[in-house]
Amino acid sequence: MRQKKKQKDRIAYLFLLPSMLGVSLFSLGPLLLSLFISITDWNFTMGFGNWNIVWLDNFIALLTDEWFVASLVNTLLITLVTVPVGLSLAMIIAVLIDSFCHKKLANALRVAMYMPHICNIVATSTVWMALFSAYGPFTQLVRSLGWGNPPKWLASYTWALPALMFVIIWAGLGYSVFIYSASLASMPKEIYESADLDGANGIQKFLYITVPQLQPTTFFLTITGVISSVKVFGYVNIMTKGGPGSSTYTLVYYIYTSAFKYYKFGYASAIAMILFLILLIITLIQWRVNREEA
Repeated sequence: MRQKKKQKDRIAYLFLLPSMLGVSLFSLGPLLLSLFISITDWNFTMGFGNWNIVWLDNFIALLTDEWFVASLVNTLLITLVTVPVGLSLAMIIAVLIDSFCHKKLANALRVAMYMPHICNIVATSTVWMALFSAYGPFTQLVRSLGWGNPPKWLASYTWALPALMFVIIWAGLGYSVFIYSASLASMPKEIYESADLDGANGIQKFLYITVPQLQPTTFFLTITGVISSVKVFGYVNIMTKGGPGSSTYTLVYYIYTSAFKYYKFGYASAIAMILFLILLIITLIQWRVNREEA
């Protein structure tokens, strides 16, 4: 029996081996290499291996780096705004589509809303840059609603980040609606029938039945949404280049500019390690909260 069990274990490990090699090669290996580079002053134009160990100097320098602080604050603001707003809107829209739309129309709406999620970021960003321009449709719409002198959205230190958040929410809305709709389709209808017999109205059913039943889906979308929002890069790179000033700098964009504009790979790796720790802490907190509520 023991030999059979050992043989089965060996076969199982052999099946797992390709995946483990892939994880080690493409995830664990780069992570350890980045951790090592973060304690060096490596300039990659000098060639691989031409570095000096500076230990924690890069991390200490981050504490007084105004651009890093601005990037960190902007990244946290993007996460705190886009994730809850996007998920709340997605849940409401998914429930409205499921409750009031014919099946064929509902499917068409979901597909239409999902399209921005799979569109090329460069194309999407270019379209929104045109919409936000001084004579673009978005600016004209705001002006027609009574705002006599709307700002230059992407060129305004005050409005560039909110405009960017608006695009991020819009682009990710369809994906969340799709996931919520799939969860709603699998929910037992008997619960709602019982609530109808008890005299519950639509809002009460939404707050006390739908929202709790969708908690696992919300947890999944929260984790993926936080990770996506913390890693925002494409929209910043195309639409604002981090400007004006540092108003739309994010951690990932600062990693990019530090590494490929100023060639400070050690410093960029130190920022990447901070980003990794932030994601790890957020994920662990969310897992703990979810386990306590379960």
